[in-house]
Amino acid sequence: MPVTFPTRDNQPELPEDWNEPQVDALIEGAVDLHVHPFPSPFPRRMGIVEATRDAEKAKYRAIIVKSHHHSMVPDVLALHETGLGDSPVRVFGGVALNPQVGGLNPYAVDLALNLGGKIVWFPTISSPAHLHHEEEGGSFPSSTITLRHAHALSILDDNGAVKPEVFDILEQIRDHDAILTGGHLPASEIDLLITEAQRIGVQRILVNHPNFIVGASPELAGEWARKGVYIEHSVGMYDTFFGTRKNPLEISILERYIAEAGVGRTILVSDTGQQNNPRPVDVIKIAIRKLIDHDYDEASIRSMVGGNAGQLLLG
Repeated sequence: MPVTFPTRDNQPELPEDWNEPQVDALIEGAVDLHVHPFPSPFPRRMGIVEATRDAEKAKYRAIIVKSHHHSMVPDVLALHETGLGDSPVRVFGGVALNPQVGGLNPYAVDLALNLGGKIVWFPTISSPAHLHHEEEGGSFPSSTITLRHAHALSILDDNGAVKPEVFDILEQIRDHDAILTGGHLPASEIDLLITEAQRIGVQRILVNHPNFIVGASPELAGEWARKGVYIEHSVGMYDTFFGTRKNPLEISILERYIAEAGVGRTILVSDTGQQNNPRPVDVIKIAIRKLIDHDYDEASIRSMVGGNAGQLLLG
């Protein structure tokens, strides 16, 4: 099958007359650590430049662009000559450790971080939890090109010990002062990964969407937060405004996680850019509106959409 380029027609958008000055003020300085633009084998609605321009209009400070299949660090560098490097929004990439980059491959991490990458996601689409999610009929994008099926990647060997290459990768993340995330690993493996990472001195640790695929309870997320870990939530999963999700999560679930982890350790991201999903900036705006309606104060909202992520990425 041919590569599918971004689809821009008939995509969900905020209406042109949508006017929320308070939301526009609160989104200024946002830092989105989880944007999914083209290129990707999964269908996307926008490329890196378009995602950056949207962020620029909203006065973001930075975004991280992510692919499940390849390091986006070279993609970002290649676009600097086209004007991306002149944007006031800082754009970073990283590498997700799935089979397409050799799995738990220290060489892929070495290249990504030495080229300026800021984040390493442990296995996502190839984690045991993710493959189980798909086997059980859980929703996730499908590739538009024919790829080999991902095999399960665990950080543990057959004897239940952490694999040597995991420590190699953790040491590189530490030495580059980059961000470690557990990707879509099951909560039990993320818990062990956090323990080992902190033991060797990794400072910047993030857990992605704990209640999607990962299977981490609010209480466990709270335990991680008290250890200095940031807990990231994909607000697109709670969206009811655009009507694109079949089973959107109730905001009460998000509120419980925020209560357990604390505002100071919670990061809200879009996790969009996919075809038929809202623009990343738009879905953050709707999330801010919901938080206002649920009586979160402006300082808390600013922390969760910009301050905490800024400290993790740029601080």
